[in-house]
Order: sequence, then structure tokens, then C-alpha cells
Amino acid sequence: MATRTVGGRYQLVRRIGVGGMSEVWHGHDEVLDRPVAIKVLAPGHTTPVDVVRAEARSAARLAHPNVAGVHDFGTSAEQPFIVMELVEGRTLGEHLRAGALDWRIAVRICAEVAAALAAAHGENVVHRDIKPGNIMLTPSGAKVLDFGIAATVGAADDDPDGPVMGTPAYVAPERFAGHPATPATDMFAVGTLLYQCLSGRLPWLRATPTELVHAECHDDPDPLPEIDGLPGEVLDLCSRCLAKDPAERPTAMMAALLLAEAVDARVYVPMSLMEPLPPSPRWIDEPTGRHRA
Repeated sequence: MATRTVGGRYQLVRRIGVGGMSEVWHGHDEVLDRPVAIKVLAPGHTTPVDVVRAEARSAARLAHPNVAGVHDFGTSAEQPFIVMELVEGRTLGEHLRAGALDWRIAVRICAEVAAALAAAHGENVVHRDIKPGNIMLTPSGAKVLDFGIAATVGAADDDPDGPVMGTPAYVAPERFAGHPATPATDMFAVGTLLYQCLSGRLPWLRATPTELVHAECHDDPDPLPEIDGLPGEVLDLCSRCLAKDPAERPTAMMAALLLAEAVDARVYVPMSLMEPLPPSPRWIDEPTGRHRA
């Protein structure tokens, strides 16, 4: 059977992922002779071209080492497609099937996810579906995938009467009350992700999705188990990310820097997001140069 080509240059080699409305293919860019990932609509689904174009533009603005890059957008037989960086590796969800991660690995992964979100939030983009299946672990670090339901900060949902966008276990409580997505929305998901990586389970365990949503909105998360060596500031950050009040959650940049420091790792935060450091509480004696408190 002939290989299908879209956009006159991208071969669809084999299907590597299927979502609710789309498929992701391992493809080949014939012009630049390189492998790519190509996202196309699944058979039987239709989405307006401008909606998919908006998705591509949101992701294309994010030039960050922990975000899968977008290369191109086009249409084939009047159906839109997005050409993305092909990220090799296994998803975090696949790794978590074996249980909790070593806390140092868990913290480093979440630091990189938070750094990616800091870049997105700096562009007024909210991911809205941070979860283990949308994070690929590669030799060079974590990569956040699929800004397919991303939204502009504060934007109303496409269908206010429809279901809340996202995966219920990672959706912030205020979203179920009808409030728009904000950076704090993503930070609740980061808290859930960190908790799951550290413990191997979700913060709330309930029998049905309805009970789970009720627990997220009204109950405290179950206490994390004792983890030898885990810094207290990481526990505190996880707790603050899971706060019911969005105003109590830390920013993505704050989370990225704190988590990275806890494991002596480096994360990339765009300079445009860095705030001036507060004045030091110390001064230097002249002429000795000694530091004093």
C-alpha cells in the first residue's frame, strides 16, 4: 500500500498514538530529510481549521527545551494537520505503572514540567491537560506534549455547557465551578503529578469519577507516605499546589526553581520571566570586605 503523504512533503510512516479526536503518526519530512511527529484528525472527526491552527500557534510560540516543538501547520484534503518534533522515549505514565519513582527523579521531572509551564504561562498559554500521559521522558529530560486543548489565560471554554476540558484527576476544583483556565489551573495538575510520582497513587482515591471530583473540591488529599530524605520544602510545595484556593498555589517559575534546587538540578527559565532579586539583607564592611548579617 502506498505511503500516505500530507502537505506535499510529510510521509505518514506509522501510527504511534491515538487520542479522543486525533492520531499522532511517526512521519518523515521529505524536504528536510528528518523524522517528525504528525498530528491528524482521527477518522470520523472534524474540527474547524482555525481551531487547529490556533492550537499550532499556541505551541509554536513555546521555544523551550522541555516542550515538544511545533514545526509546521497545513491542510490535506481540507483536513488540518500539525507537524511536531518527534520525541523518542516513554511517557511518564508508562514509568508510573511500576509504582512510585525515586523522590529525586520525581522532583527533577516535576521541576522540568514546571519550567515548561513557566514558559507557556509567560506567553499567556495554559496547557489544561498536564498528566503523566502527556509527559515524555527522554535522555535529555522531560518533554511536555500535546497543547491540543491549550487556551489563552482567562479565556472562556469553547462550550460553557459542555464537559470541563482535561483529565478529571488533574483538573483544578475551580474549573468544575465554571471558572476559566489560569496558570493556577496547571499548578494544581503539577501538584497532583508530584504527589503521584512520589507515592505511586493519586491524592484522592475514589470509586467513581463523580466521587473523585467531589473529593477534589471538598476533601483534603490523603497524607503522603514517609519518604526518607525528601526535603520539607518539596512537601510544602506539593501541598500548596493542591490548595483549593488558586491564589494559594505557587507560580510555575517558583515551583521550577524550588524543585530544581532541591535536587541540585538546572532548569531553563526565560530571562523575560525573571523578576529582580530583592535587596540583600547583608552589607559589606569597608574596607575589610567582611559580610555581616
